[in-house]
Amino acid sequence: MSTVREPSIVDGIAEDYFDGLSDLYPSIPLFLGLDNDKGFDDYSPAGFEAAKDLRARALNRLADLETTAAMNGSPSLDDTDDVTIDAMRERFSVADDLFDSGLSHTVLNVIESPVQQMRDIFDLLPTRTTRDWETIKSTLAGLPASISGYQESLTYAQQRMGRTPARAQIERVREQSLALAKENSRFDTLIEGAANLSSGLRNDLAAAAAAAKDSFAELSDYFAELMTRALDDEACGRDAYALHSRNYLGAEVDFEETYSWALDELNRIDSEQKAIARAIAPGVGLFDVMAMLDNDPHRALHGTEALQAWMQDVADEAIEKLGQTHFDIPEPLQTIECMIAPSATGAVYYSQPSEDFSRPGRMWWSVPHGVTEFATWQEKTTVYHEGVPGHHLQMGQASYLADSLNRWRRHVCWVSGHGEGWALYAEQLMEELGFLDDPADRLGMLDAQRLRTTRVALDIGFHLGLKAPTHLGGGTWDRAKAWQFLKDNVATDRTFLAFELDRYLGWPGQAPSYKIGHRLWQQIRHDAEAEAGETFDLKGFHSKALNLGSLGLDTLSRAMRR
Repeated sequence: MSTVREPSIVDGIAEDYFDGLSDLYPSIPLFLGLDNDKGFDDYSPAGFEAAKDLRARALNRLADLETTAAMNGSPSLDDTDDVTIDAMRERFSVADDLFDSGLSHTVLNVIESPVQQMRDIFDLLPTRTTRDWETIKSTLAGLPASISGYQESLTYAQQRMGRTPARAQIERVREQSLALAKENSRFDTLIEGAANLSSGLRNDLAAAAAAAKDSFAELSDYFAELMTRALDDEACGRDAYALHSRNYLGAEVDFEETYSWALDELNRIDSEQKAIARAIAPGVGLFDVMAMLDNDPHRALHGTEALQAWMQDVADEAIEKLGQTHFDIPEPLQTIECMIAPSATGAVYYSQPSEDFSRPGRMWWSVPHGVTEFATWQEKTTVYHEGVPGHHLQMGQASYLADSLNRWRRHVCWVSGHGEGWALYAEQLMEELGFLDDPADRLGMLDAQRLRTTRVALDIGFHLGLKAPTHLGGGTWDRAKAWQFLKDNVATDRTFLAFELDRYLGWPGQAPSYKIGHRLWQQIRHDAEAEAGETFDLKGFHSKALNLGSLGLDTLSRAMRR
């Protein structure tokens, strides 16, 4: 059981902020499995202004609380409140800076921006009851307003602040918009499941789907026009990059030092991988060994049903064994559902359980059309990343702590460097605990780490215009050098790599947050071990860290030292 804690004044401020944010962004209650009939998120300039006002009101209330404390003595606040105050100030500060710079108005990339959010939300919405379909109808019906607001913000940023997304990103997202507007799109296949509903609700769903498709067609036309005003240069520059990096890490890092570290780390991983490859097949090159493993029938999965069953077996085994040793896993988190997502984008991701755990945490594999073969040696570490001890334990634990953490801490204060850094830490922990003793599985874990390290160097080098490595020809990073760097370091399908490159160039600072976050998590553990000495308890360290929920990494470091 989680510890029951009496809600404080600070919790009340955070809860009020959560409620206001949920009104502006109905995707929040939708993700949490709550009732919602308010449409979808407000991406308009007025919506961003309203969100900034919400932050200001919350910060003013915290300041008033401090003033009262100074005049009348400290109110009854505890360590949890101290962390909440620290986290709110850190998160709100970077959000305000993104707003003031216009960067919050120009979010457009191939993987995580409004177009994908409006598409992917329907992967999560249940379709069992009439009420479920009413929610889908309301959400579909809200998309035209969300799309209109999104266009307003892009125009606002371009006209008022001179900010326009790069032409290549607009072109890719325009293609995604066109796919959502065409016949037999995601929305058409969605409402095919409504055959047993009343004719009135079926008609409403069809009308809402048609209106959403029309709006995406209009959005694609808008993108075509916006491309005429966009720049070819995809590098965001140092000032914007510093803001993006702060947003995704909740910490500030030395970019030149981190860039140099990533290149050194790549050499270390390469040496370790080659040593494993020599042990598996002496005299065979690293990438050739990987190809051999891909073709090993004992490590092959045929079809998505086999993939789904294998994912479930690996995830269930991790929950069972780790719950006996290195983690306290609450009963509701002992269930995870491994799913094949209908969106077919190639992404693998985790979705939190609903607040009442009637919908469990889920690991989603969005398998591209035509992909039917999977190699377990490369993907076992992915299951640990998304499942236990990765995101399922991390995000599920935050959901479970309803008796001690407010809803903003549990559901909204998500920081990529914390979350993805923990998931990479979880992968390496599974090696440490002996779950990846098979040389091929260990090679797969290192290959995942190599990808994440590659994109630290690529992302920082490209967006800051640093000097490229000599083997790329030196000079300033550009798209061609970035593509070659990926091909040199990542042995995977070229279609996937091309998508990954588009992702990095359009979403500055996010991809590096995985490995940089991992590095900072390792430092936090190292500091805890150094302070505790022989009394250090790894299980206790994990419990303390997970019970804090997601935080900016500087806030986490301060909280762990308390």
